[in-house]
Amino acid sequence: DEQVLAALMAVPRHLFVEEALASRAYEDTALPLGLQQTISQPYVVARMIELLRAGRENLGKTLEVGTGCGYQAAVLAQVATEVYSVERLRGLIDRARINLRHLRLLNVRLKHADGSVGLQEAAPYDTIIVAAAAPRVPPALVEQLAEGGRLVLPVGTTEQTLVLIERTPRGPRETRLSPVRFVPLLSGTE
Repeated sequence: DEQVLAALMAVPRHLFVEEALASRAYEDTALPLGLQQTISQPYVVARMIELLRAGRENLGKTLEVGTGCGYQAAVLAQVATEVYSVERLRGLIDRARINLRHLRLLNVRLKHADGSVGLQEAAPYDTIIVAAAAPRVPPALVEQLAEGGRLVLPVGTTEQTLVLIERTPRGPRETRLSPVRFVPLLSGTE
């Protein structure tokens, strides 16, 4: 998807990693952020956004679960009308605010909250993207999807699979895609 590639190119990934890792920022690999979290591999970010975008002009109102350092939120901001991003770890959401401030993205809103239950206050969402693996698809996220909406997330514990959920008039339709490796989706806030 050319628009997704353009969105990746528009976001300087080196601004989102530790200075010691800046020389590796453009490698197609996940990198550590501290707090046992990682910045996702660029290919996986692109693939997940591409799955959400398929056949759409833009992502519309998007919920991102797992802000991390803010990188994926910045990429989403290039192809979504609004981005609501939630992060359970205070240290990461504070870092994301600093990272994103430099880019002056007016369509991104960050919240320190438990993403495993979504963000009901701004629902429904046209698209939802989850940057951590849930043991099963969280029902709250499916409920917060608008009719015709799409949710993409990794599902599983030891073996994880990328899953696409589409909310149809007859209920959610699930498509299992490729194997992936993500940090676990945890509940609560710290």
